[in-house]
Formats: sequence, C-alpha cells, structure tokens
Amino acid sequence: MASRHDVAVVGGGLAGIVAALEALRAGLSVALVDRDTPERLGGLALWAFGGMALVGTPLQTRMGIADTPERALRDWLRFGELSEADPLPLAWARHYVENSRPQVHDWLLAEGLKFMPAVNWVERGRLGDGNSLPRYHVVWGTARELARRLIAALRSAGGGGRLTLLHRHRVVALEHGAGDVAGVVAIDETTGAEVRLDAPVVVLAMGGINGSHDECRANWPKDRPMPAAMLNGAHPHADGGLHHWVAQALGGNITHAGEMWNYAAGFPHPQPQFEGHGLSAIPCKSALWLDHRGTRIGPEPLVTGFDTHWLCQRVAEQDKPWTWHLLNWRIAKKEFAISGAEHNARIRDMQMPAFLLETLLGSARLVRQMQRESADFLVDDTLAGLAAKMNALAGTRDVDAAVLQATADAFDANFARGDKLHNDDQIRRILHARQWGPDRLRTCRPAPLQARGAGPFIAIRMQLITRKSLGGLQTDLQSRVLDAAGQPIAGLYCVGEAAGFGGGGASGRRSLEGTFLPGCILTARAAARSFTAGTGP
Repeated sequence: MASRHDVAVVGGGLAGIVAALEALRAGLSVALVDRDTPERLGGLALWAFGGMALVGTPLQTRMGIADTPERALRDWLRFGELSEADPLPLAWARHYVENSRPQVHDWLLAEGLKFMPAVNWVERGRLGDGNSLPRYHVVWGTARELARRLIAALRSAGGGGRLTLLHRHRVVALEHGAGDVAGVVAIDETTGAEVRLDAPVVVLAMGGINGSHDECRANWPKDRPMPAAMLNGAHPHADGGLHHWVAQALGGNITHAGEMWNYAAGFPHPQPQFEGHGLSAIPCKSALWLDHRGTRIGPEPLVTGFDTHWLCQRVAEQDKPWTWHLLNWRIAKKEFAISGAEHNARIRDMQMPAFLLETLLGSARLVRQMQRESADFLVDDTLAGLAAKMNALAGTRDVDAAVLQATADAFDANFARGDKLHNDDQIRRILHARQWGPDRLRTCRPAPLQARGAGPFIAIRMQLITRKSLGGLQTDLQSRVLDAAGQPIAGLYCVGEAAGFGGGGASGRRSLEGTFLPGCILTARAAARSFTAGTGP
C-alpha cells in the first residue's frame, strides 16, 4: 500500500530541505526521504563552513566593493572556462549572478539568518583571472545554523500532517509510466521493507557522486593526473547510484561528471565517521608546500586562495600521494584553519567577542588540538627532529634532514636584508593578499621560517581530498530533468549538487568558491516555483 503526497523529495540536504519548505508553504503535502539518521538531517550543510559567493550585497557596498551581476558573470565564465556550446550551464551561471542577492541573501535574512561583517576575497586566480573583487560572505553560525533554522521552518510549515519525514530510507527507483514520474520506491534500511510513495512530482536532491571513490575515479578526466590515494570529504551516501538509474530508466543525461571541486590539503579525520573520512585544511599562505622528499614544490610555489583547481592538479601529479606543509608555531597560530563547522567553534557557536580576540591575537587552541589528535600533525624544536618524525610517519627515508634544512634556508635568504632582497612569488602573493583587510587579519607578515622565537617547527602531511561534484543530471532553468532530446521528463526535478548546481554543470571547470550553498538554494527555489505554479489561492 503506497502513501500519497503532492511532492516527494529525495535527499535531506540543503537543496532538499529548501524544495520541501517552499512546497509546504505553497500548501502542498510533502514526503521527504533521507538515507541518514534523524540527527543528521541537513546533510553536508551541518558540517560546512557556510561561505557564499553573493553579488551586489549591502555588505559589499559598505566595504566599498562595487560589484555587479555583469562583472560577476565575466569572472564566472572566464574562470570556469564555460563553453558557448553548453547553453544550460551558461544559463544557470547567469541566473546565479542575477539572483544570488534577492533569492539567497535577502531570503536568508528574512529567515532570520545573518552574515559575518566582512567579505572575504577567495579564488583570485593565479593571474588575476578569478574573483576580481571580494564576494565570499560567511553565514554567522556557519552552515550548521543555516541548516538548523531551515529545518525548524520546515517542521513549522509542515504542521497538520502535511510533512512526512522518512529517515534511513534509500530510494532505489522511481515510479513512472506513460512518460510521467509518479512517485518513488524506497527501502527502509532499518527493516529492509519496501516503501512506495505516490507523488506526481519528484525532486531529486541526493547530492553528487564524489562520496564514492569508485565513481570518482571512473569519471576522472583522462588528461589530468589522479593520485594513487585520496581522502573523502563528500557525503558517503552521495554515490551516484540514483543518477545512473535515472539515466538508464528515464533517459536523463549526466553531464560534466569528470568536473569536481576537490581540495589539495586534506588529512585524515582524527575521529572518522566513515571510511576514508578526511578534513580539509585551509592551507596556511605562509607555509612552504613540499613534496614527499621535503623539497619545495615549484618553480611556481603552491599558495592557497588563488586557484584551487590548479593546486589539486599540482598535488595530484606528485610522485607520491601526499605532500608536506612546513611552517612554524607563529604561522600556525595566526593562519592554521580547518574548513567546516566542526573546527570553527567561535563562528559556529556565534561567540563574537572570542572570535574577534582570536582573529586579532591568534589562537593556538586548534593547533594544540591537532597536535594531540592527529598523527599527521608533527611538531619538533629542530628541523632535523622534524625530518625524522616525517619519515617515521610515512614509513620511508624520503626526507633528508639536510635537504629540509636547505629548503628552509633558501626561503629565509629572502630576508637577509629585510625586505630589500625579496624575490619569491609566495612572498609577493602574501603581500598582495594582505592588502585586503580581512586577509591581513588572518595572514602573517612575511618573515623567515627560522626566525628567533617563531618555533617550534610544524610539518603537516596532506593529501588530495574529494569534495563536490560539479557535474550532474542536466536540468533547465526550472530545474526540470531533461531527456536525451532536451525535453523535460514530466514530474521530475533535480536540485543542488545532484544537478551540478544547475544545468548539469553550472560552474564549468572551476568554481569562484562559495557558489555551492547558494546553488542549492537557487535550484531548489526554481523547482518549487515551477511545480507550485497555480497552487495558490
């Protein structure tokens, strides 16, 4: 016996929650089906940092940033390398820059959320070809607060029995006939029982494909290096299974599956929640990025904040699937950070005085925590001692203490006469970044690695970590899933990462960063406007 609903939403991440919320507010009944446990409703949004690329906001205006949708679109198309022969991603890119202010920023403010009082400048591009100005806004409370508020709104809007929440249920197929989608078939993973939900509208919000490394490797572009080992920073339930079912059974198109937004500086989670679970560090700009031998990767040094896509390729092409970050306590105290809500407690718990104090004075709290908890976070008073620990961790003799010493000495030679002999691209990039106030607060003034009083020395072993899928099921601007002929499959919508954040790949090859949470909201609201049309009074 199947239960009947107006809308069935597959996936309880941000995109699914927004689609369900908008449907409930339009007076429809909704079944939300999620594979995870009740306390993990919200998916990766519960763990995410909460950064959003937003265009033309009042905060940008207050900081003197003259941003426009036209300028943002130029940056997006140039950095993402979108093709004119790919109209749907292009259309979604345009929709994003034109609507991130009213449909994301303003909508979230109306839901009671706030943003931190600074705009950050990320993904500037190695040659200035990324974000031409700051756009990265951070949700106060991180994305965990975002998820919690929207979940509360969802439950409130679903009063009177119009909301059915099914946890620990895995959707294995869609009901369909005569070209129309008519519901979903799910398995209750606690009992093994089959559950059928009749609904004339189905919204797919099951996330991307990068939770499965087999799927990730199968789609890896042949012209790009792939490391022998990677960590997992995606949701393990985002395995691409339903993508393939839709493609095979209904003729949907999976496009740009090889485009991924991975990160170059991951290390194993000290308390992993699934196999291969990794944390993504925000690499310290002042750390030296070394290969497995302790030699600085170059000739162009690796520096974060400019081109994540390029960093990942440089790391992936190394002889071994790990690299080292070499820094000292002075740098770590000021710059070391881990992406996500879990390790940004001051922002997550909305402790503004403590956050400001740590930003101004630095904090060794997280550094000490990782020294205690992570085997990949090494500390020693000497470079020779650090080299020995690096070799012990890797189980090799790759790092010669003399080579590590020479690497540090070569960098420190830039400071032999103050700033008069600076001739290092990493130093130039750091000085450029420090021209923007928020970056200046979080980035050390360039100084010798072996400066007196700056120790002890730190080495962090890093690996490439998978994160987001930039490709997905092809959709139009109403988030309707399209078949091979480019026609909508009646009753079927796809939102968020499952749709490549719109059109099956709106970001192209590179994201301007912070486009993912807003992409979930924009695609979900577009779907809701489409399937709720005509349902109002």
